[in-house]
Amino acid sequence: MARFNTRAAKAQPTSRVTSTGRVLRTFQGGRGHERDARSELFLLAVSNFVSQQTFYETGADRDDRFARLVRELAVTDPAWTAGLLGWLRGAGNLRTASVVGAAEYVKGRLEAGASDGPSNRQVVDSVLQRPDEPGELLAYWTALYGRNIPKPVKRGVADAVRRLYSGKSLLKYDTASKGYRFGDILNLVHAAPDPDKPWQGELFQYALDRRHNPDTAVPPASDRVLTAHRELMALPVEERRAVVTAPDGAERLAAAGMTWEALAGWLQGPMDRAAWEAVIPSMGTMALVRNLRNFDEAGVSDEVAAQVAARISDPAEVVRSRQFPFRYLAAYQHAPSLRWSYPLEQALGHSLANVPALPGRTLVLVDRSGSMFYSQLSDRSELNRADAAAIFGTALALRAADADLVEFGTSSNPVPFRKEESVLKVLERFGDLGGTDTTEAVRRHYREHDRVLIVTDEQYAYSRHGDPTEQVPSHIPVYTWNLAGYRAGHGPSGKGNRHTFGGLSDAAFRMVPLLEAARDADWPWVSTG
Repeated sequence: MARFNTRAAKAQPTSRVTSTGRVLRTFQGGRGHERDARSELFLLAVSNFVSQQTFYETGADRDDRFARLVRELAVTDPAWTAGLLGWLRGAGNLRTASVVGAAEYVKGRLEAGASDGPSNRQVVDSVLQRPDEPGELLAYWTALYGRNIPKPVKRGVADAVRRLYSGKSLLKYDTASKGYRFGDILNLVHAAPDPDKPWQGELFQYALDRRHNPDTAVPPASDRVLTAHRELMALPVEERRAVVTAPDGAERLAAAGMTWEALAGWLQGPMDRAAWEAVIPSMGTMALVRNLRNFDEAGVSDEVAAQVAARISDPAEVVRSRQFPFRYLAAYQHAPSLRWSYPLEQALGHSLANVPALPGRTLVLVDRSGSMFYSQLSDRSELNRADAAAIFGTALALRAADADLVEFGTSSNPVPFRKEESVLKVLERFGDLGGTDTTEAVRRHYREHDRVLIVTDEQYAYSRHGDPTEQVPSHIPVYTWNLAGYRAGHGPSGKGNRHTFGGLSDAAFRMVPLLEAARDADWPWVSTG
């Protein structure tokens, strides 16, 4: 995530994403409906890649809006806001938004002198779940608010440090590319070792020595990973390549916590076939996915490639990785050879496991307008929103008992599919349809369906027929997934059978069957009873 810490039953259910009733204009001039503060923050949080540009709004504008809403709601509704931030980092799996949100939660409450609700310290601790994240939060705070770090931030970070710091995490995350090294963080927050971890005192001291006296720093003898790593680092350069070619090379690298990122520097030479084959067994699933091209260029053997394929397509591994489906689609689109295509297709299918199998007849509308193609999911992603919308819309259609899948823009067209087809085959039939006319698409294709689902960035041209949701009878639910998180949506939300969700997370998809079971869908982090 290193984005900041761098050196450089005909009951009428409700959804919680609610409109205020005030009519605004969308960025393209269409009529829009303003959302209330909580709904707007939720939508931003689950769909905004912090600091990223969008087609209609700069990253800075969206970040400012996000920060302002967090500060406001941290004071007026601290329990709800703390719940949102914890959910974002947990089930939502959105690291950056939760870290930024925690910092702004503290900032808003300190400025207002608020003391009710979840404490600042607790909220900071709750969002820090990976060893590099304490540095991320501190880097964000100091970049915006200076080096005078308040006590609640220090104490929350210290709590997280005691949970997260280990010898292995130090090797992986305490690198020279970070603005805040582990030793810097320990100096700032004065974290005392966890009493239940007697080895942590020596580890903290080593982190400090490693930062300030790297030439003389000696890892604690009690930490086998650090000791093994030091032994490898002490080997003469000319002897190192023999390690990766040895029969026990993979085991030695794993025991020493040697990551694939660090291996090339240690070898001081190219990552050839032997080097990759030695480190592949200890690589994580998504690291394997990101390096498929490197494996092919190095000539990794078919036997090892088969092991990689088995891991990246293993259902349990896919679930454990907690990656959204578009990660696998992006990997598939850029896979260098055919030997990765089917495993990635399988992985994509596994990652869609939480998409509901909807009964009855469903109309699925996928936005393929220009703004969807021009806007990537983030500055670091090669996958655009158009393809992300298509993959989720296709998954919904394939899972549904009876579905009509439609792409729309200036015009609209049915997208044919068969139940036994893979998602990727259906995706090949989608096109680029220019402008946006969501209302006309709904009018043309709605035929007494039991529900309508729209995956879009909610930008539409004004129609004399009104907003898209008005084209559907009021007793039929209309669900909109907004990939962009703009302030004004194309229709009302949270009243009757009109529901808007931010992003394409599993949590949002799970709300559909709850709504249709005539239950009020509460926020994902609140028990519905």
